[in-house]
Amino acid sequence: NMQKLNTFQNPDFNRGASLWKELAWMIISALFFRHSLAVWNGGKVWLLRRFGAQVGQGVLLKPSVHIKFPWKLTIGNHVWIGEKVWIDNLAEVTIGDHVCISQEAYLLTGNHNYKKPTFDLLTQPITLKTGSWIGARAVVCPGVTVGESAILTVGSVATKDLEANGIYQGNPAKCIRNRT
Repeated sequence: NMQKLNTFQNPDFNRGASLWKELAWMIISALFFRHSLAVWNGGKVWLLRRFGAQVGQGVLLKPSVHIKFPWKLTIGNHVWIGEKVWIDNLAEVTIGDHVCISQEAYLLTGNHNYKKPTFDLLTQPITLKTGSWIGARAVVCPGVTVGESAILTVGSVATKDLEANGIYQGNPAKCIRNRT
């Protein structure tokens, strides 16, 4: 029944901030993050920190980056986040040092339980370890840890953890060789 499908429930889900903080972030994000103009990078980093993100040194945020909840985001040092990256962090997203997230990559921490008529929201954190690289238009699914120096190639989908130094390709992503 459609009424049940439209309820999208999860009584345990914690948005992590007040409604006012979330509304303020939506406005700031629309003005300074989700557009194609190259706005001063230092200002974007400053805003993320003001909204509760932990952001290291040397972080570069390209235009049109979408971040759902900055208060659930940790970014290490010397990280590059490309154009139109979407960090849909309903759960914690932790990005280690020297990570590259290429254009239009999607980090997805939430999904819905299709086995229940209430279509409950399910969330799991994502971790990108030091030196990992997420290729353009790649997807990292809920609960995935991308190991140190692992690569998820262009357009690939990580549905399970990626081991350190592996190069992963496909949907679902499989290790095709080791990174040297």
